[in-house]
Amino acid sequence: MSRLYDTIEPSVIDDEMLHKAVEEQGPKEEAGKIAKQEGIDFADVESLRLDYKNILKIDNLWCFTTLRKLQLDNNIIEKIEGLHQLVNLEWLDLSFNNIDMIEGLDKLTNLRDLTLYNNRIATIENMDTLTQLHVLSLGNNDLDKLENLLYLRRFKRLRTLNLAGNPFCDSTDPDYKSYVVAFLPHLEYLDYRLIDEDTKEAAEKKFDVAIEELLHDERVTDRKQEEVEEHALQLQLHTAAFVERMDGPDLFDSLYSEDVEGQKLNTMPSVDELMAEYGKKFTEICRGIFDTGLSKHEERATEVNEFWNSINEAKTENKKEAMDFITQFLEHKKQLFVELQGDQDPQVIETKVAAYNTKVTEVWDKLMGLELQLVDQLEEAVKEFERNLSDMVGAFIEKVQGYFSQCRDLENQHHERILEISMITLEKAIKNELDEEVSEDLRMLMVDKDTVINAVTSSHDIHLLKIDNREDDIITRINAWMKGLIDSIHDEEEVQRNRARVAEITHFIDNLRDEVDNLDLHQY
Repeated sequence: MSRLYDTIEPSVIDDEMLHKAVEEQGPKEEAGKIAKQEGIDFADVESLRLDYKNILKIDNLWCFTTLRKLQLDNNIIEKIEGLHQLVNLEWLDLSFNNIDMIEGLDKLTNLRDLTLYNNRIATIENMDTLTQLHVLSLGNNDLDKLENLLYLRRFKRLRTLNLAGNPFCDSTDPDYKSYVVAFLPHLEYLDYRLIDEDTKEAAEKKFDVAIEELLHDERVTDRKQEEVEEHALQLQLHTAAFVERMDGPDLFDSLYSEDVEGQKLNTMPSVDELMAEYGKKFTEICRGIFDTGLSKHEERATEVNEFWNSINEAKTENKKEAMDFITQFLEHKKQLFVELQGDQDPQVIETKVAAYNTKVTEVWDKLMGLELQLVDQLEEAVKEFERNLSDMVGAFIEKVQGYFSQCRDLENQHHERILEISMITLEKAIKNELDEEVSEDLRMLMVDKDTVINAVTSSHDIHLLKIDNREDDIITRINAWMKGLIDSIHDEEEVQRNRARVAEITHFIDNLRDEVDNLDLHQY
């Protein structure tokens, strides 16, 4: 395919080019002169034309954060890049360039119209995040595999597609258009022509078996994806409850993952049944930790939600009371101002103005009193929340510690049994009475009493350390969570709100006093 400007010196997207492009598209005549004098803020630009500039590389567009439409057609661009900050982009034209790969579009999640016409693209790919895509032009590229079009089935909003001029269109295979219409049923226009119902029906009939197979495969894939997503959500919940992977044998399995000596000891005769019983009981205790974690997490979540609801309710009620009081005062003020402007007697005016200022002071007292009342309410709510949360976290920790104490007791009992079996196995080894099936690693371990006891003790220490570490992890994390939450409640946000409210009240009162002072009264 021929490309424009192949022999011309490439241009760079710099400030001069951008300013010139924006000015050319901006207001003309007097408005244009003013805009030029005051300067151009790229962050305010919504449309930008950079076509026919002989641009080789997309760069320096990061300032155009509100850009919705971008033309980069008829350049010599080889790679799609430098667009990740244009998150509001809805329309992008990269036609007539030298692009050979679709990439760099991940952040453009609002893109609705994408033109890549007349490039060197051989594969449709890397567009998964463009879920809003409505129009796509890929004509005059190097697409030669019809199967690659199945990638576009994920774009449920895609209505217009241009593929004309690609190798699979020029082939002797007459199925191109029928294939596209059959496998992309959401399309309304293909290669600039409306797809009528007869064409759709004929295409679906022609590929009905293949479509059914594809739908089956997609359903299987969707189910697997749903399972993955559900697992991720469950893991997120379990992690928030600080008991992830405690609903199975993970902790028990981890006891032996780095326990080389324990793995050797587990091959001793009659240990299999002992290990099975040990693992079963240990996992049941872990399940108790898991169930406790989920139930306590739900209780804490309810407490947190009720706290924030009470805070928001207090603020709403306080604001409503303040607004009702202000509304009543403004009605009084409106009537009073009408009376003042109609009064002729200076003494009467003076009396009414004094009464008004007294009323304004009452408004100040009322509003400041309401704000002080709200501050006190919030402080009391926070203190009560802290007490409740501390009690709940303490109860959870106490429960968890009880379960881990059971784990340690179980490990101690298992350790005693392993030690007994080890001594029996050592005695058989010394008498050369071990079964032939016994591994060489175990035979080398059974050399003397000290070696065996050291191995059993080492295994036991590793197990206790794993149990202690998991317990410490849960306790450390939930305490850190509680501290972080309490700290966030005590942060500067409430202080700033209070200061802003006091300033707002002060400004309001000052305006009320200024209004009466600025009235055109007869006494003045």
